[in-house]
Parts: sequence; C-alpha cells; structure tokens
Amino acid sequence: MNVNFQKTILIVGGAGFIGSNFVHLIAEKYPQYRIIVLDALTYAGNLENLEDIQESLLFEKGDIADKNAVNRVFEKYRPELVVNFAAETHVDRSILGPQIFLETNVKGTHNLLEAAKNIGVERYVQVSTDEVYGDLGDCLPEEPLHYFTEKTPLDPNCPYAASKASADLFVRSYFETYGLPVLITRCTNNYGPFQYPEKLIPFFLFRAMRDEPLPVYGDGKNVRDWLYVKDHCEAIDLVLHKGRLGEVYNIGGHNEKTNLEITEILLEKLGKPKSLITFVEDRLAHDRRYAMDPTKMREELGWEPRHPFEEWIDETIEWYMKNQGWVERCAMRSEEFRKENYEGRG
Repeated sequence: MNVNFQKTILIVGGAGFIGSNFVHLIAEKYPQYRIIVLDALTYAGNLENLEDIQESLLFEKGDIADKNAVNRVFEKYRPELVVNFAAETHVDRSILGPQIFLETNVKGTHNLLEAAKNIGVERYVQVSTDEVYGDLGDCLPEEPLHYFTEKTPLDPNCPYAASKASADLFVRSYFETYGLPVLITRCTNNYGPFQYPEKLIPFFLFRAMRDEPLPVYGDGKNVRDWLYVKDHCEAIDLVLHKGRLGEVYNIGGHNEKTNLEITEILLEKLGKPKSLITFVEDRLAHDRRYAMDPTKMREELGWEPRHPFEEWIDETIEWYMKNQGWVERCAMRSEEFRKENYEGRG
C-alpha cells in the first residue's frame, strides 16, 4: 500500500451492502486515501464483499456499541474523514427484538460521535434512511406531502426507524453543541450487488430461483423509491467532500414501484410464474409509501442518478445468478430467522 497518504478515511460498516460498495468507490476514486474499514461482521457483514480490494484497505473487526473498541480504532488511525454505514437495518428484526437496534444504531452512533469529537475529525457523515420521516400514505402527486424533503419532520413508525431517527438527532446535536463537522444523508431503498438476502429483491430472487413461494405482505401495494447502490455511493461521496456542514441531504431516484410490481418484475425476468406470489398477513407498522425529493442534492451538489432501473435491475439479477454460492453462504447465517418469519405464512 502507498504510504504517502493525503488523508485517512474510516468507513464504519464497510463490509455490509452499501458500505462495501462505497469502499470500492473510494478505493478506485481516491488511491491517495488510506482506507480503514471497521465492521463487527454480524450476519450481514461479509469480508467476501471486499476480497478483490483487500490490498487497498486495512480492516478492523469491532462493534461500535463497544466504546473501548471504537476509541482504540480512532486513536490508532486518527481519521480525518468518517462515514458511518454501521446499523441494524431490517424492519422485521426490529419488531421481533428492538434492543439490538438501540445498542447499535443509537449507542453505537454516540460512541462514534464522541470518538470523532475527541480526535477532531474534519468531516463525519451519518448514513440514514427515508424511514425516519414516517409514512406518506396514499397521497397524490398534487398534494403538499407528495415527497419527503429535508424539512419534513421526523415521524418514525417502527423500532428500526425510531433508532435511526434517534441517531440522526444525536448527530445534529453534536453539530449544534460541539461544532462537530457532521452531515446526514437519507436515502430510499437500494438494490445492487452484495445486498444481504433478507431484503426484498435478493430474498425474492433467491426464493424464485428455487421455485419457492414469495411472501408478499398485505396487498403488495406499499410503494418504495428504488435506487441503484452505486448512485447512492456517488451521492455520499459528494456529500462527504462538498456538502455543507450540519446539513441533511435526501437521496432518491424518482423510481417508485409497489412491492408487488417489484415481485412481478423479478418473476418475469427469471421466467417464473406469478403463481409463486403468496399474499401474507401485513407487517406491523408497515408504512404505505416513501418517496424522496432529491432537489437539494441536484441543485447544491450536481448529483443525478446515472443507473436507470430498467437496465440495472438486469445487471443486479445477473450478479446474483453468477454469485449463487455467495447467496447460499449468506442465507445459511439467517436460516433460523427465515423459518421464524416466512415459513408457514403462505
């Protein structure tokens, strides 16, 4: 590795889905950066995601809920830049057991903020979610609340969303109270390579490949805005380097589809029958619709999505088809959860 680094960047949760895609972007775009990845390697963290660039980074295993572990990494590397992807993110898991979401998403974020304050980082980015805003319901395009903006009040409805909203508030407070140079990004649903197969697209792909029923919650008409993960990572890169400190940036692609539409698209792409669709009891606190207004990202930072859904859903499916061994190994880590939540519902 090059020893004449201009900056050190700490990417927390860099072995997960979005985090590992971001690590790839940084390694390619900023060879002058020393890249440190901190990850607890829970069921959703996977070093396989970083195999092809392992010589471009230094890896530290650690749980952000462990204050001593966090402090050790910050003191050892003294990063100028920090991006936090680390989080428990699955809504179903948060309904079954909220405690780990408090530990990781709230306590863990606080530990990172304290460590960042103590060493004096240049920039800290908290990667958040559209779910902190709550539910847009069935509003129409002409109605005032058609999209979430950065001014939309936080109104989380499930334990996962509440933990992320709490973390965001801690981040904001460290800017207002201590002057910590923070930024917050909030994004819509992502798809792409390395996504753990408990999330909708890889989960349904995995089941459809094996001709297993696809359990669609409720009537399947819950709407999400889908964004290719590389577009998200490029947006975070812009916020990290050019965003206004203390600001929130919403990231979205205006690519809204119902869960049922996504399911039918996947079945059509795989040549599988719609009879695999099985409607199951709706999830608790299942928000009807999320949709972001990314105007601020476009006007301030010049960001636009570059990967159209129609093309990159095909690329995503192809990646999973070529990497079924990766999918199988991931799924084995969560077999107990799969049995508890999906088997028998159809």
